[in-house]
Amino acid sequence: MRQRIIAALGIAGLAATGLVACGDDTDSGSGSGSSGGEKVTIGIKFDQPGLGLKEGADYTGMDVDVAKYVAKELGYAEDGITFKESPSAQRETLLANGQVKMIFATYSITDARKEKVSFGGPYMVAGQDLLVRSDNTDITGPESLGGKKLCSVTGSTSAQKVKDQFADTVQLQEYDTYSKCVEALGAGAIDALTTDNTILAGYAAQEANKGKFKVVGKTFSTERYGVGLKKGDTETCTKVNDALKKMVDSGEWQKAFDKNLGQAGLKLDPATNPPKTFDACA
Repeated sequence: MRQRIIAALGIAGLAATGLVACGDDTDSGSGSGSSGGEKVTIGIKFDQPGLGLKEGADYTGMDVDVAKYVAKELGYAEDGITFKESPSAQRETLLANGQVKMIFATYSITDARKEKVSFGGPYMVAGQDLLVRSDNTDITGPESLGGKKLCSVTGSTSAQKVKDQFADTVQLQEYDTYSKCVEALGAGAIDALTTDNTILAGYAAQEANKGKFKVVGKTFSTERYGVGLKKGDTETCTKVNDALKKMVDSGEWQKAFDKNLGQAGLKLDPATNPPKTFDACA
């Protein structure tokens, strides 16, 4: 009898061990639970000061703070978040493959992108502009770019707009990150960098760049930053929009903006920032 009891206890122990092992098999992209709580992988940019910047083990910027707030409202503690670099050209693939659950990476909502991913938001509205060297006087807007060397990033709406509207007059060079464009601008290899005014202001305000560059200040597009989600994930989209509304109504959105972008002297249109309405989830 004693041997049967011991054997039974051993089987029960093995079963319990098996259950624990199953519980630890998590998918960080989908936000599966684990013994340490809910976990989630979120895509951001790693090289955009004021928006999404990785320095050592620290992540800072407006996109990062909005991501943390939304994640918390969805049930993910800050220590359960893994940030994954999400270059412009890779964002749709990262979502489709489940490598990330959400993307907060200056991800402009467009009809073309809606065919591949779903969007929550928008959580900020920016505009395409130009960054030039501080001593430049001949580039005053997109109409003065004739014959100039212009840099942008592969897969970005900024690069596409240049191709659509200025291909006959502008020499466009595409890199995989904006930081490489900034380096090229500083070295004199290009005449201007184009992307959203939020991104440009962040680079101009960096300590290492102060006095070197200036934002022209003549926007020529409307960029509505959305939260990228896997196509058809309307459940998460609805929760994201609820979280964004709470962030705006509570004043936390404004605090995050002032901390990350206000010091760069950036002023966004108060009619659209912070956003008061959000797109229907689809």
